[in-house]
Amino acid sequence: MLFSFRAMLTSSLCSGLSLCLFAPSPALADDLMNRSTLTGDWGGERQKLTDKGIKLTGDYSSETISNLHGGIKRGTRYSQQIRIGAQFDLSKLLDSPDAGRVQLLVNDRRGHSATEDLLGNRLSSQENYGGEYTRLTEFSYQRNLFSPALSTKLGFMVMGTDFGGMPILTNFVSAGFCAHPLTMSSGSGWGNYPTAHWGGELRYDVNPSLTLQTAVFQVNPEYNTRSSKAFSMPSNGTTGAILPLEAIFNNNAFLNGQYKVGWYYDTSNAPKIGSTQKSNNRTGAYVLIDQAIWRDEQDPQSVLRLFGQAASSNAATSPMRRWYSVGLVKQKPFASRPNDSISFGYGRAVLNSRTRDVQEAKATNLEDAEMIANLDNGEQMLELNYGAQVTPWLLLRPDLQYYIEPGAFSGKKRDNALAAGLQVKATF
Repeated sequence: MLFSFRAMLTSSLCSGLSLCLFAPSPALADDLMNRSTLTGDWGGERQKLTDKGIKLTGDYSSETISNLHGGIKRGTRYSQQIRIGAQFDLSKLLDSPDAGRVQLLVNDRRGHSATEDLLGNRLSSQENYGGEYTRLTEFSYQRNLFSPALSTKLGFMVMGTDFGGMPILTNFVSAGFCAHPLTMSSGSGWGNYPTAHWGGELRYDVNPSLTLQTAVFQVNPEYNTRSSKAFSMPSNGTTGAILPLEAIFNNNAFLNGQYKVGWYYDTSNAPKIGSTQKSNNRTGAYVLIDQAIWRDEQDPQSVLRLFGQAASSNAATSPMRRWYSVGLVKQKPFASRPNDSISFGYGRAVLNSRTRDVQEAKATNLEDAEMIANLDNGEQMLELNYGAQVTPWLLLRPDLQYYIEPGAFSGKKRDNALAAGLQVKATF
């Protein structure tokens, strides 16, 4: 059943691309190239459902990465993700004002990891790799409380959807940038897409420039990653709760920007690195910046944005102690390509010194111990890509990635790695 469903979606994408290239008539080609989604409006039925309060969504992404030099070995790996979702506007469906919204989302991932098989680094070169099975990613209810400024969201969902990320970072292929600092999920109960947890969120828009939000989420590292529990929304196996706090500052000037400052506390007991003892909590903090530094006054869509990230995690439990990144995204790089982008980023993940001590202690001889001791204390990466919005529903992103000290986190000496790839995104 699931295989047939996936095959149907993949076939639909391939058929759409074929029509795009070999359209039998100019009218059909023009419609296909300009519609907002690959499958269109279904003869008007899609819009009718939306008007009634039912919005159906679907998208596909693939990332093909080839290692050209360094790392473990040369080769190519492919990974893909398909998402199917539905949003139910209860205000329309029940004819009741401010009744809230129900969100349902199913995620399917397949493929192989270029990082694990070819590069040997820590920062995954494919942001859509991880948890290669079909699962329920969200079943939530969201509504306002007392006023439009205060809202809540409850259910089984991904905490990283609303905390700790920035939309501008989805312009990158590597998980090192897209879309959260990896310190968050390293050595704590923080969970990013597509892994869902039971939880509740509270958001308050103080004014147009400031939003405060907090939440509590279940920490369940064992059951949440089991494919056998993909649709069971497990509550057993809970080790604690994680509580994030986040302040969002919006600069609404002509050169607009957004800044996020966050902190989280995990109540779980977790093993200390290099010790038989356990830590009775885990904490972390982050600062995220997205700021326009140039905008064409005659063409405001043409803008150059600067982003930055700085994050730290628990010193006792997290192998990745700190993460830093900075980069630029040029939106509308050419007058004839209003929806394209050029993105460049640099990032550095810093290894916990306790992890390095453990690596040296496990060395079987003095030569290996000296080699490990001389490794850099972190991994660095650079990414350059071009996002070509071929149609409103199809994006192609050729990509280059370069990794410095890719063996730093595994305690192995590896040559710097150069990888090239292509990301494809299509909206059904």
